[in-house]
Amino acid sequence: MTAPKWNEFGRPRKVAGGIKARSTKGAIGDTWWSKAFIGALESFADKGRLTRGRSYARAGQVLSLDVAPGLVTASVQGSRATPYAVVLGFPPLDAATWSVLEQRLASQALFAAHLLAGQVPHELVDLFAAEGAPLFPTRATEVSMECSCPDWGWPCKHIAAACYLLAERFDEDPFTLLLWRGRTRADLLDALQLQRGSGMAAPVVGTAAALGSLSSPSPSSPSQEVPVSRWWSPPVPLPSAPPVGLPDLPLSRQLGTPPASVGRIVWPG
Repeated sequence: MTAPKWNEFGRPRKVAGGIKARSTKGAIGDTWWSKAFIGALESFADKGRLTRGRSYARAGQVLSLDVAPGLVTASVQGSRATPYAVVLGFPPLDAATWSVLEQRLASQALFAAHLLAGQVPHELVDLFAAEGAPLFPTRATEVSMECSCPDWGWPCKHIAAACYLLAERFDEDPFTLLLWRGRTRADLLDALQLQRGSGMAAPVVGTAAALGSLSSPSPSSPSQEVPVSRWWSPPVPLPSAPPVGLPDLPLSRQLGTPPASVGRIVWPG
């Protein structure tokens, strides 16, 4: 084996146009799910390499970062002329597991509302765990990390840099996390719409504005008479507890749209 040149493990080559972390100091990751991902990484990784990885991420040494089902690939510029290739493998969930998860997600419209509002509800972790499928890696044995660099450390600073930027990608779009687990945004929302539209999932109160194209129970006909006793009753069952983790959505948008017939006064004969 040829010994490395003296400068092969020196300072990284400066690059233009690299992906820079938004965080300029301190911890990386704004949301609880990106922090949980980074927390898991930091629990089993070499602290020194993680520190250098953060420096790489903030300096823009990561040239590219792509997420696909079960696979994250990145190109990271180090001290050598050729950038290093980084691969993060996390086996995607099989079709049967996703089918069960989609049914459960569709049965709780607030889950879809959270996702479309850019949030990952804490309950999603338990939902995935119940199917023996962690939402994100929590142990070193659950994810494979490879880099083309000669560094024997695990993970090396190039892998660490990619992980920190991946966490920020999760901040930007929580569907990136679900994509890594095997479902694209379009496929997941189509499945939820199909489940709710076919009646396989029990209708529940959700955020009408956030759900967008997801099907919901049809409102009552405007011509239908409403008994006076129902005048002050809610048009749909209210949730047993207020939604958690939707600070950007006012309460009025979390309760859905009432049927048009509610509130119609029908005067006797």
